[in-house]
Amino acid sequence: MFELILILFASYLTGSIPTSIIIGKAAKGIDIREHGSGNAGGTNVYRVLGWKYALVVVAFDVFKGWLPTAVYATSLQNLPIQDIGVIQILCGFAAVLGHIYTIFAGFKGGKGVGTVGGMLIALFPTAVPLCLIVFVITLILTGYVSVGSILASISLPIFLFILPPLGIADPAPLSLLIFSLLIPWFIIFTHRSNISRLRNGSENRFEKAMIFKNKK
Repeated sequence: MFELILILFASYLTGSIPTSIIIGKAAKGIDIREHGSGNAGGTNVYRVLGWKYALVVVAFDVFKGWLPTAVYATSLQNLPIQDIGVIQILCGFAAVLGHIYTIFAGFKGGKGVGTVGGMLIALFPTAVPLCLIVFVITLILTGYVSVGSILASISLPIFLFILPPLGIADPAPLSLLIFSLLIPWFIIFTHRSNISRLRNGSENRFEKAMIFKNKK
């Protein structure tokens, strides 16, 4: 049990690495949370700093979710829980919590979509690429990253249920099926401010992102 606690703490610390804040400080000497939407995530980095910096942030945020789920969880020698899927979920969720409530930046981080994505890639390698397609199509049609994120999360359990009968993927363990049903609720909760802005028409569209310009 001590080994599991240690790995969960390591997962939280990995997720807590404030990628966007580090990039903002290194690139322009700014706190990304004081610009754009005020969120410490890849989308706001795109708005404020541009796509090159955003790409680095998103890639590392995804890696922060994948590493604990795929590597830390499977490194346990003595499993206190026999279902490895449960341990992977715990490690991945610890990393996501670290991203959202980072210990390195006053417990104020991003919304966790990229880190959740990395976690899900480790858990559902067949379904997640299809969810990504849903995200991209939604983004192209609506221009809203938040809408794409929400619809992609909703599509995950749907794909997990329909792919095995089609012979495209093996049936997921019960623990992962139950977990997939919780993901949309979590994403909707973390995007509650975006949903409010969508309702009143003030949500930023992706194609209207403003690039930060250093006038110095």
